[in-house]
Amino acid sequence: MAILGSIIKGVIHAKDALTSETNHIEEQHKVLINLLEKAKDTQFGKHYNFKETLVSENITKAFSSAIPYFDYNEINKNWWKKLHDGETNVTWPDTPSYFALSSGTTGKSSKRIPVTDDMIEAIRQAGIKQVFALSHFDLPVDFFEKEIMMLGSSTELQEKNDHLEGEISGISASNIPFWFKGYYKPGEDIAKIDDWDTRVQTIAERAKDWDIGALSGIPSWIELMLEKVIKYHNLNHIHEIWPNLQVFTSGGVAFGPYEKSFNALMGKPVLIIDTYLASEGFIACQMRPETDAMQLITDGGIYFEFVPFKPEYIHEDGSLVKEAPSVMLENVKLNQDYVLIISTVSGAWRYIIGDTIEFTDIERAEIKITGRTKFFLNTVGSQLSVNKMDDAVRQLEDAFSTKITEYTICAKRCEDNEFYHCWYLGSDMKNIDTEAIVSSLDSFLKEANNNYKVARSKALKGVRVKVVSPEKFHEWNANNKKMGGQVKMERVMNEEKFAEWEAFINK
Repeated sequence: MAILGSIIKGVIHAKDALTSETNHIEEQHKVLINLLEKAKDTQFGKHYNFKETLVSENITKAFSSAIPYFDYNEINKNWWKKLHDGETNVTWPDTPSYFALSSGTTGKSSKRIPVTDDMIEAIRQAGIKQVFALSHFDLPVDFFEKEIMMLGSSTELQEKNDHLEGEISGISASNIPFWFKGYYKPGEDIAKIDDWDTRVQTIAERAKDWDIGALSGIPSWIELMLEKVIKYHNLNHIHEIWPNLQVFTSGGVAFGPYEKSFNALMGKPVLIIDTYLASEGFIACQMRPETDAMQLITDGGIYFEFVPFKPEYIHEDGSLVKEAPSVMLENVKLNQDYVLIISTVSGAWRYIIGDTIEFTDIERAEIKITGRTKFFLNTVGSQLSVNKMDDAVRQLEDAFSTKITEYTICAKRCEDNEFYHCWYLGSDMKNIDTEAIVSSLDSFLKEANNNYKVARSKALKGVRVKVVSPEKFHEWNANNKKMGGQVKMERVMNEEKFAEWEAFINK
């Protein structure tokens, strides 16, 4: 009998039984007050008069009225840049211990997002909360004795002045609790290997030494790692070498578009648990098996606001218009996409993280990621969000019995001076019938989105599709130095970026 597993599972069940239901609205009010209290004497807190906000009759209203929205460029230019110049107490007390490097989906230059000790503790507590939530899932006791493969960026952080720099997955992995290190794979030595290909090759070579029960990471790079292990050991599927693999904790992007290609690497079904860890903090995680939605971490050092995702509130670059209204958790509605706004214990204030979400259960504060503000395609009035694009791609997979692991799209003015939606699909499908794909894609989007249907009768002339190897997308990301970290492939490109992409594909 798996005695250790029984003990661990028993502790998790006992902890869950003693934990009362969270009142998410109350927790959010506490978080906001705590943020304002801690930061009131910082440069930012003094500039925006946090002390006055704290004594106002309606703190949430006073807070949203006093402080503008910030995207990364604005808050970095006006505030975080001071940290790199040696100033302290800028947007959070003292100086951050880490900076998370995030190239996101645009350009080769990395964003440098402060990660304070308070944020490290908030991420750790959210991770523990997710572990205890495993009591809600029907997992056998021996699962709790298996090893966990956490595939992220290198944990070999770079020293710079008085702090360390690296991607958030590497920072988080370098701060795992001591009691967890025995379960953690690929282990500290391999995790420090900076070169992605070398790290994955080393994992493949060592794979037979481990008894992996769970995987954790970005779906696309987990797939690449699994493919490498399968190829190296000449396997039919990953369960031939890791027979006890039962759970995949997906993070960073919505899992839906990867479901078919991921399952093709499995020998039997595994439990998928979604997690939302961004460079700016641990946002949400799945807490129960009845849904694949994730619960916002409302007591973890992040205060949330939500802006309805409507064309009149969004600039073409994904930023918000100044007057865009925000709502708090108590005022959100179902079946509405929202731009996620966060204020955090790392000194991000009314920060546009760039993701859109919708609520599936308001009382439980459960959400799904629906896309990116920059992946909203409205060049010719089509108002096409990434979740509709994902749905269309999944429909193509079913219609053509294939796997489409990646895609990108551009609203491009072509040689006849008309606008087309130009799609590149990453698939190894054989006997490609491009006309049939175009017809299926176009028909589905007309049915799914009335604005698209109207656009197709006016300024949007048609759809063009090219099918390329999924490897081309992986090479593009590698070329842009995004391998192995928090990767979000550009689902929507502007014409300038798309020209670079097409040149890359055609060279």
